[in-house]
Formats: sequence, structure tokens, C-alpha cells
Amino acid sequence: MKKISKKLLMFSLAGAFVVGGSILTSPAVHAVGNGPNYNGNETVNTSILTTYDEMVDYLKKQDSKQSQMELEVIGQSMKGRDLYLVKYISNPENPTILFLTQQHGNEQLTTEGTLEFIKHLGTGKTKGVLDNVNVLIVPMLNPDGAMGDVDFDLDDYIASGDRHLTRYNAAGEDLNRDHVNKVFPETQALHNNVLSAYDIDYMIDLHHQGANSERDGELVSGSILYPTTENADPEVVHKSKQLGAVVFDKIDSTGWGHLGKYNGGSAETISRNGISVEYGISTLLFEMRGMSDHSNESAILGQKSNGYLIKQTVNTLDAAVRAISDGSINNKDVSFWDTLPTQSTRTTE
Repeated sequence: MKKISKKLLMFSLAGAFVVGGSILTSPAVHAVGNGPNYNGNETVNTSILTTYDEMVDYLKKQDSKQSQMELEVIGQSMKGRDLYLVKYISNPENPTILFLTQQHGNEQLTTEGTLEFIKHLGTGKTKGVLDNVNVLIVPMLNPDGAMGDVDFDLDDYIASGDRHLTRYNAAGEDLNRDHVNKVFPETQALHNNVLSAYDIDYMIDLHHQGANSERDGELVSGSILYPTTENADPEVVHKSKQLGAVVFDKIDSTGWGHLGKYNGGSAETISRNGISVEYGISTLLFEMRGMSDHSNESAILGQKSNGYLIKQTVNTLDAAVRAISDGSINNKDVSFWDTLPTQSTRTTE
């Protein structure tokens, strides 16, 4: 890969999340939430982020290197970009988890972390883990929004660099509100060629939220939530909560991660809800702090936070895969959800 191996590496090392393929656990004293807001002063440059073409090149190179990895095109975006699925399937009878990133094109650090995690899966650090769990990854569902190749104006977006990134697809629509009607080709590809085609047990839907959410008076590094629609099967919700417990225990215990409960709705047009009902998949939403580009200054972060947020993604995916592989997820206590505060918005800095 090109920019990710040079420019993004600077942020990876700044966040100290990978050394020799090994995931570290305590790179910083302070929570990720203490990273810099934009405030008109911090640098936010989209040119350091992996482009769609660089991602494709990276995935193909990893596919050629990794014997357990398979790369599949599941459809095309509105602008004709291929949509990719990364597959690690050792036994169809294994429990299967899906990781989904960039339904919203301006929420890219989870994609950067996911690409690093794909490389991680090809190392000896995960030896034996993939024998007992299948992993599916859609690393960029909205490439048109990620590349700013859309049919509406982005002049009011803030970041500098070679492109703007936007939440919406090329038609200006939110893909994460299209999980009932399935109008757009990106959503259709996900449902027809991933969710309907594979026997999936768990899904983590990775997003970014604004930069000013807090829990217990401290800015969060992210927030999580299980399906909240009343139509979800209680057992599916319970397993979703167990998946959340795996993630919470891994991230919130580090000393640099700090998670709240997301204040999310119950509409089934949202993937977290609709997918749990339609397919019986236990879903977890993870909203990382801050966005890569936006028209609202309070929504984006200075890029000094990139390394830690990427690390948070890598650790989240790694913890989920290991807990499913060794079966420990089935014994996770979900009672922490009863006392986990719903995050609030900080009104002053």
C-alpha cells in the first residue's frame, strides 16, 4: 500500500498500537477522549487517509500473501466502485462475525484500523484463532462518500487535503437509514451478497460520532449500543450485550479508552436494529470519537488523535474474534449495561 505505509504509519507509531505485528495494550496514560478537538486550530488533512484505490491495492496484496484470506466483490456503488468483502472461513460450522465500516463516508478511522487488523490476521499473532471462528469484513461500504465523489456540494466541509469526505452516498442519502427499503446499490449488495449469503452470528457496525460526548465528566473515546427495537429476539439482544461486554472490558480497562452508552433510536431502518430483526444477528454499534471531515467544527478531531482511535478499532476487532473463537463470549456477564451511563454532550470546553 502507498500512503498507509508512510503517512498513516506516523500516526500508528504516534499512537503506538502496533510494533512488529503485536498489539499493545497501554500506549498512553490519558483517555483517547482527551485528544484535541479541531477548534479551528488543529490540522485535519484527508490526504493522510487511505483512498479507495489504495485500499483495493492493499486488499489484493494481502489476499496474495494470506492463505486463509479470500477477497470477493459483492457489488458496486452508485458511481461504479467495486464493494469488497474480506473472508476468513475455515469451517462453515464455526460461529461467524461480520465487521462493517464506512456506511458513512466521513467516518474513516475505523476503516484504517480494519485494514491494519486484516494484516494482523495474516501474522502468527493469531495462530489457531481462525480455526474456530469465521470472520467477514466489509471495509468500506460507501466509497463514493469516502472519496467525495457525490452529486452535491461539499464546499462547506472543513478538512484540507486532496478530497472531502461526506456521510452520504453519491445521491446524498444516508445508507444507515436504508436497511428496510434497501433502495441503494450499496445497501442491496450488503443484504443480498453478505447478510443473506452467509450464516452470520455477530456483527459490529463501526461508526464515528461527534467529538464532545462524555461519561462521568470525561470525554469518551467512543460509545456502544445493542439493538433497541422491541422486535428483536431477546436472545439475540442478550448475545449482542455479551459482544458489547467483550468490547467494553477490552477498551475501558486500558486506561486510555473510555466508553459510554450510545443514545440511539429503535428504528429498524438502522443496521443495528434492522439486521438483528431480519436475520437474527446479534449486533453491536461502536461509535468512535470524532469524524474525519464535516461541515460542523464540533464533530471533527485534530489528527493527533488518529493513532489512538485506529488502535481502539484494532483492539476491538481482535478482542471480539478471540472471545468468539475460544467461546468465552458465551460466559460474559452483561450486568454492566444496567449501570453504564448514557453519554451526554459537553456544552463547554
